[in-house]
Amino acid sequence: MGRGVLLTANLPQLQNLIKRDPTAYKEEFLQQLNHYNSIRQIFKINPDEQAQHFRELVSFISQVATCYPKETAEFPGQISSLLLENYGTLSPDTRKTLVQNLVMLRNKDVISSIELLKCLFPILPRTTSPTLRTFIRKTILSDIRTANMRSKNHKLNRAVQAMLFGMVERGIEGEVVGDKGKLRATNGPTTDRSAYNGEEAMWAVILTKELWRKGIWTDTKPVAIVALGCFHPVTKVQSASVHFFLGSDEEKEDSDDEQEEETDVRALHHRREINKKTRSGDKKLQKLLNAAKKKKHNKPVTAANFPALQLLNDPQTFAEKLYDILNRYDKRFSLDHKILLMQLLSRVMGAHKLCVLGFYTYIVKYLTHRQLRVPSILVALAQSVHDLTPPDALTPVIRKLAQEFVHPGVGSEVIAAGLNAIREVCRRQPWSMEEDLLGDLIEYRKSRDKAVTAAARGLLQLFREVNPGMLKRRERGKDASMSIAGGTQPLPFGHSADLLEDHLQSLREEEGVVLGEEDDEGAWDGWDVESDASDSDSEDEWHNVSDDEDNIVISDSEDEAEKANPKSEAPPRISTLATTKVGLNDFIMQNTVAQYSQQILTPADFALLNDLRIQEANKAVENGGGSHAKRKLATLEVNKKSAQSGDQDNSFISENDILGPRKKAKADYAERMASIQKGREGREKFKSNKGKVNKESASSSTNREKARNKPIMMILSSGAVRGKKKASLREKQQRLRKHIEKSKKMRH
Repeated sequence: MGRGVLLTANLPQLQNLIKRDPTAYKEEFLQQLNHYNSIRQIFKINPDEQAQHFRELVSFISQVATCYPKETAEFPGQISSLLLENYGTLSPDTRKTLVQNLVMLRNKDVISSIELLKCLFPILPRTTSPTLRTFIRKTILSDIRTANMRSKNHKLNRAVQAMLFGMVERGIEGEVVGDKGKLRATNGPTTDRSAYNGEEAMWAVILTKELWRKGIWTDTKPVAIVALGCFHPVTKVQSASVHFFLGSDEEKEDSDDEQEEETDVRALHHRREINKKTRSGDKKLQKLLNAAKKKKHNKPVTAANFPALQLLNDPQTFAEKLYDILNRYDKRFSLDHKILLMQLLSRVMGAHKLCVLGFYTYIVKYLTHRQLRVPSILVALAQSVHDLTPPDALTPVIRKLAQEFVHPGVGSEVIAAGLNAIREVCRRQPWSMEEDLLGDLIEYRKSRDKAVTAAARGLLQLFREVNPGMLKRRERGKDASMSIAGGTQPLPFGHSADLLEDHLQSLREEEGVVLGEEDDEGAWDGWDVESDASDSDSEDEWHNVSDDEDNIVISDSEDEAEKANPKSEAPPRISTLATTKVGLNDFIMQNTVAQYSQQILTPADFALLNDLRIQEANKAVENGGGSHAKRKLATLEVNKKSAQSGDQDNSFISENDILGPRKKAKADYAERMASIQKGREGREKFKSNKGKVNKESASSSTNREKARNKPIMMILSSGAVRGKKKASLREKQQRLRKHIEKSKKMRH
């Protein structure tokens, strides 16, 4: 066979020869390159003509492009332009071949990542083939991840983020369509360009979320891209962006770090019943069951995306735009989408302590017990409140909650939800509650329903801690009543300054430091204590003096000041107290409450205070403090655990916090059958485990055991019970004396 026939008929063999000796076969390669250019011109006019041969030539040139870099310099640009300009007219096989060869050129470092991504990003939303779409998506993610593996590739990241910004911004000026009924059908996007913009923005948000989830991008730029998507007119793009901040769309995507599927426990048991019974099989089954149980219990709870919320640029403007969209297009959105926007707005307001006062007037119309998904709405309301929210804006909302949810005309579940919602709002802003309304609400603690009683007690306990003055005297509790009677209110946030000072005093005594010794000055190590040198340096500086100090005498010397006001004593300064050892300790012991109410405590001080309060609660439980002491100890332990895990008191809540404890729901057919089958395990058919089966000797159950399971009405009509009712006083005394004598004998 001649060499010319070989070159034209067998491109794979020519490719192999060129890779071995590029210089020797350069003329043959140029011949095939010219042939490719001719076919490409024909292919632009008629894509169906010689499509197979064109694909073979493209694959051949891509394989040997590294051998002739100068001759193939324009080849990647030709493939990219062909994909971008004629993507709609190309056949699916041709599209796939061109994309694969473009990725191959990137793997061979013929083109850069930016050139590849500039071609892949525009064609991703236009791709209809699931296989090709998955391939493009994996290629984009893997290329960006590889570039940022060792260190951040800022040049590539900036270029990609600029492209993603452009993809979202191109359709941001369109009309808001909504997702509700006829409006969606009539006002929906009709042009291909508007639909393309929606798909383009959707893919930009999806890729940004995936790169954030993998930890490749962790700065403010991806958060800004998704935040821009929250204002997109297409509802699908807006919903995907909102879900990113809510952290509620942990999708199972086909990525490299895809999690394993959940273990089917029923299938394992079924397989065990069919297969041969062996000890090794039992051990393997038990191991798999333990792993499945551990995985189920350790399943992470869906939480809000805290870093993303904290990285928002200008959160006040973001919240105001969200409220504007929610209020302006209220009739265009469905209820589910409006609740998504409410939840995001409330979490941004709670995380950054923002005030969007119009949100409370907007949400009032949804606060009815007949409203669909009202627990989610109540959660959004509670999360939006913080300590900087004006109480005047919340008082009408609390009054509306009490009127709609807390009255005898609704069910106990509704009352419990209303009380829990009011408690969560007041926990964040206690001054929004009215005194008369609070007295009416806490009366529900006498209800017969457990959920209502727990909700009312929670509200009562909250105001015992934060503001017991709003409660009546008999409802304040022991601690609050004693503090108010003594003329002192409880310190905010439960400082427990006396506990802290007692602990520090005990530490001094254990170390052998007697009050008044010089070693007490060591307690000031590490603190900025005012000294004589600092006094001399700061003589020319201004000092802020409060208006309450009426006994201020302006004088040029200390002697004149003493003569002018001999009876008044100047307030002691820390510098003089530090030099006077006994005076320092006397000052600390006498002014503990005043000192710690004005002092800024560190996180270590708060942790120590919490430990001391737990120790005190433990002592109260051991000394027989009752259920109140146990509840207090449990609350303190929960607070400590949440503080260690990084949660704050104003952390985001769930619907279970609003609904409260509920009765067990009625089991469906599958659950009932599973319970029946579980009860049948380990016993023969039609036989019970009671009676003689579980006893050493063959006998049925005793009369005493049978009497335990008798119906109460049968017991009431028995002779023994009727005889006790009709017994005379003399017979009762005899029975009691007989019982006492028998007890004494049993004791000895």
